[in-house]
Parts: sequence; C-alpha cells; structure tokens
Amino acid sequence: MAEQICLFTKDTIIIKPSKKSPALLRMIVLVFVMACGVYICSICLKQTNISIASKFLNDESIERTNCDYGIDRSQTPYMLYPNPKTFSRVECACNPVRLFAIVSMQRSGSGWFETLLNSHTNVSSNGEIFSVKERRNNVSSILMTLDRVYNLDWFTSASKNHCSAAVGFKWMLNQGLMEHHKEIVEYFKDRGVSVIFLFRRNLLRRMVSDLANSYDRYAKLLNGRHKSHVHSHEEANTLSTYKPVINLTSLVVDLKLMGKTVLEALEYFRSTRHLIIYYEDLIRNRTKLVDVQEFLRLPPMELTSRQVKIHKGSLSDHIKNWDDVNKTLRGTIYESFLRNDY
Repeated sequence: MAEQICLFTKDTIIIKPSKKSPALLRMIVLVFVMACGVYICSICLKQTNISIASKFLNDESIERTNCDYGIDRSQTPYMLYPNPKTFSRVECACNPVRLFAIVSMQRSGSGWFETLLNSHTNVSSNGEIFSVKERRNNVSSILMTLDRVYNLDWFTSASKNHCSAAVGFKWMLNQGLMEHHKEIVEYFKDRGVSVIFLFRRNLLRRMVSDLANSYDRYAKLLNGRHKSHVHSHEEANTLSTYKPVINLTSLVVDLKLMGKTVLEALEYFRSTRHLIIYYEDLIRNRTKLVDVQEFLRLPPMELTSRQVKIHKGSLSDHIKNWDDVNKTLRGTIYESFLRNDY
C-alpha cells in the first residue's frame, strides 16, 4: 500500500503510515483466541486423565484390600491374584492362588502323586512341562514358561484355571533345574513359589523301575504301546514280567550318584519355602497327603488316583540277577535297599 506524504514546509517532510485493514486485525485476534482455547482444553484433559487414573488406582487398591480381607498376612508372599491374558477371572478375581512345583526324579512316584493332587477340586498340576527341550534351552525360555504356567495361561487336561487355589507342575532334576538353579531359586522366592520335594528312599527300586520303563519304550509290551503308568492290574502284571539285569560294576557308583544329586538339589533350594516327602512314606501312611494339603493351604479332601503300582512285593521278584546284586550290596551303606520297605 502506498504511503501518504505530506509537505508542510519547504524543508520539512512528514511521512504518515497507512492504516491497517480491520479484517487483518480481526483475524489475528481470532487466531490468538483459538490458540488459547486449545491450550486450556489440553490442560483440562490432562487433569481429567490424572483424576481418572487416580480413581482407578484407588478402586484397584480398595478391591485388592477387599480381596485380602481375613487372610493371614504372614501368607501374603505366597499368594497371587493372577491376571491371565487368555481368559477372564472376573468371577474368581478375589480367589488367591498358591504356586508350587513338584521337584523329583523320574520313576520316583511323581506321576502317581500328581494324580492324587489333581483329584483335589482346587488344584491344577500341569504335568512334566520341561520334558520338552525347547522350553529349557536357556534361562529366558525357562522363566517365560514359568510365567505362562503361574499366570494361568497354560492349558492341559488338568487345568482348573478359573478358580484354582493352587497351580503348579512337575519338574525333574535333569530338566534344566540343576543347571540354572540360582536363577530359578531367585524366581521362586520372588514369586512365592512353594517347592514339594518328592524322592524315593530306596534308590535300588527306582533303578529297577527306570530300567524297566526304558526297556518298554522299545519293547512296547502293552499291545504295541508304551505306557509309563497304568490303570489296571492286568497292565501292571504285564509290564512287571520284564526283569532287568543290574550292572554290578557300576551299581554302587550309580546309587551314590543318585543320592548325591538329591542332596545337591536340597542344598540348592533350601532357601525356598519347601516340603520334603518320600514315596515310601506316602505308601505306608496316607495321612502324609494331609500334610501336603496343609502346606499348600488347601481345604482338606480325600485324594484318589486310578494309577496302579507296577513293581509290587520283594525286589527279588523283579531283578534277573538278584543273587549277584544281593552279594554286591551286602555290607555296604545300601544294604537296606535289599529289604522290603513297604
């Protein structure tokens, strides 16, 4: 826009700026007002979100407090309120879950023991999950698998996830447990996992059962099928017809190694909350199952199993070279294994 020039005197020139357009001024004011409005709205939204989040946390705290009402505070570290990704526990959100692991060795009665536990309406024990090598390749895969199980996102035929009071599985000593015991102990203590050690006192009986089971993997005595556990006396009698030959040269060393492994496991996990039970004690005294239920803080029930014992009676009936085994162990610390223990 051209400027106006006014001449008042010969030597004086006054330049007067032109007037700005009223439309431009209105536009500037409008933009300023809109910017202020946006800023104020953003502040209000932030305050609203903070208020909602605070209310949610308070409600969650109140809900958790209500869930914990009447619970022994000393047991709080061993209880979990899972929030599974695969389903909703809304109706059982206030049902605390105790986490456990059955630590054992193959052919020590852990399969039978687990079926007893699973006969309880509030227990989900999910089997030997680390028998699959990919799940125990390294510490990360182990901990990831544990998280899935204890978060109730692991599904097996034994799962009663919605309102379970205790959730766990079987873990054999040779399935990554001993190699990564430091990290696993730390995880167990952090998550409040209770450990149930189940072993056999008579390691010779365990050896016989292990050899017979290994043989049947290839022989498949039951109509071409291999079974580690059976549900009928006929099947048990068929499997017990095989009598293994014990290697006398390594017998004492093998028994010593088994005992050493058990002691190492107990030492590694001594700082965890744990219970030690023996297969022979469970056979002789079924009230031991009450101790297990008390340990897991379960309402007591009569526990049952359909499994049938395979090797019954004297060991002399189940070892082909019994006389040689008898001579080898006489006078050793393992002599008691030759006698009937139940």
